[in-house]
Amino acid sequence: MPAGPQPILILAVAAGTWRLIAAAQLGEPLPVSSWVLVPVVVSVMFAGFFTVYPNEAQVLTLFGKYSGSVKRAGFHWANPFLAKQRISQRIRNFESSQIKVNDHEGNPIEIAAVVVWRVVETAEASFEVGNYEHYVKVQSEAAVRNLAAQYPYDAFSEDHKSLRANTVEVAAQLQVEVQDRLAKAGVEVLETRINHLAYAPEIAAAMLQRQQAGAIIAARQRIVEGAVGMVEMAVEMLSGRDIVKLDDERKAAMVSNLLVVLCGDRNTQPVINTGTIYH
Repeated sequence: MPAGPQPILILAVAAGTWRLIAAAQLGEPLPVSSWVLVPVVVSVMFAGFFTVYPNEAQVLTLFGKYSGSVKRAGFHWANPFLAKQRISQRIRNFESSQIKVNDHEGNPIEIAAVVVWRVVETAEASFEVGNYEHYVKVQSEAAVRNLAAQYPYDAFSEDHKSLRANTVEVAAQLQVEVQDRLAKAGVEVLETRINHLAYAPEIAAAMLQRQQAGAIIAARQRIVEGAVGMVEMAVEMLSGRDIVKLDDERKAAMVSNLLVVLCGDRNTQPVINTGTIYH
């Protein structure tokens, strides 16, 4: 009930009570029923007052029938026979437990997520699910399991997305999946993010070696690409400036030596040639 009629109701109850007291003081005869009914009516009417705090709502039902929700903070009055259920609409965090699940490639991983949520539709939260807080927990963990099975933990190609490399895209998709599951409970998902991601202990050591091998291969590839470019530049400069003329065989030997020097992982030892380049 809006706040407007509340002062009128209070004045009416106060006036009736004052009239009863004044009549008793003046000795005016009043029926016995008045002495009984007025306190009862006053008590019943005052039972209809309730308070709604900020970011909170009161769900009202009358004999099992939904009558509405009061979400505006303040002091309110409603039918005294209405049952009232308080529901918080504050922003809350839910941190899932560390779930062990297989990723897209079948590797066992451990994953956990944080879901930031709040109730926006109080009627759905009260009547569509048994316990909306428990519902948020179960459905969020189910969405995390489903998401983890759609991506590999780590992708060794830039064309594929992974849980570790594409955190923003994965979090956005997780939010969509969690929201779809929680919409029927009147819950709005404000943010989701992965806060724990690791290989399961039984394969962690092997996967670490795989990551190290991939990093070594990528580094070697960059080294070879740079070395080939430097050799090509050296040959072009020698030929262009007419510093030395090399046939195909000597040119191949020089290219081989330069690649060994540039791509080797150890310091090279110089060899002094006291003869010609053909001996």
